[in-house]
Amino acid sequence: MRTVVMNKNQLKIGEFSRLCHVTVRALRHYEEIHLLVPEIVDQWTGYRYYSVGQLQKMQGILSLKEIGFSLEEIRDLYEEDTHIPSVEELEKKIATCESELQRLKNRRTKLKTLITSYKKKEKMEKIFIEKLPAIIVASHRTVIPSYNDLGRLCCEVIGPEMARLGCECMEPGYCYTVEHGGYKPEDIDIEYCEQVAVKGTDSAIIKFKDIPEVPCAVCMKVYGPYDRLKQNYIDLFSRIEKEGYEVTGSPRACYIDGVWNQEDPENWLTVIQVPVKK
Repeated sequence: MRTVVMNKNQLKIGEFSRLCHVTVRALRHYEEIHLLVPEIVDQWTGYRYYSVGQLQKMQGILSLKEIGFSLEEIRDLYEEDTHIPSVEELEKKIATCESELQRLKNRRTKLKTLITSYKKKEKMEKIFIEKLPAIIVASHRTVIPSYNDLGRLCCEVIGPEMARLGCECMEPGYCYTVEHGGYKPEDIDIEYCEQVAVKGTDSAIIKFKDIPEVPCAVCMKVYGPYDRLKQNYIDLFSRIEKEGYEVTGSPRACYIDGVWNQEDPENWLTVIQVPVKK
């Protein structure tokens, strides 16, 4: 078996890669394209050995890569028996840099414009002003331990009683709650209201009411579970005060999407509606 005689100036590929801070995979690629070929390749073991002198060439390759030369261009420089690019070649690289720099600036400008557009759209969609028409509602007022009990209340108490009374709900449906005494995370004095076509006869559970028109309401969309409502109430009232509005009625939490049609709480949509005037 052939034995490669090593000397102190020969480095295994792993040692060479560590000294040069390049991967073994990169060194094998450089060999494939004949840019940097190991000084010795053992035909029996396949081991590759580089000389200490090749360290300088490797550093030259890395330096040229850093200033924008491709591996093919670097190989051509070394095949021409020089590793120093001409002034003309350097000027071409500068022109390429200028072009790339301008392209990146244009991309940055477009990205910033897109972000601004998204933020404006999000702001407009999240908080808006609308008129709330006069409606007839079937209402039920009670105290619930937490918002988690609201779904059960609607499905097990209010819904069956409205069906028993023959309530005709409107399309699209409109339902909301009013928290008497303000927002509380537990033991909530809540009134549930759902729009109906005509007044019915009151029962022990359901009362029918005429709700007058609200000429102006500041509204906020809230996505996610109901425990997020508190902070959004705070944010919305802060915005109302900042814009110089005066609150004229009880806030409504209007339920668009919830447990009845969205399994994932992150997809629940509630719209807070606050009657105001300037």
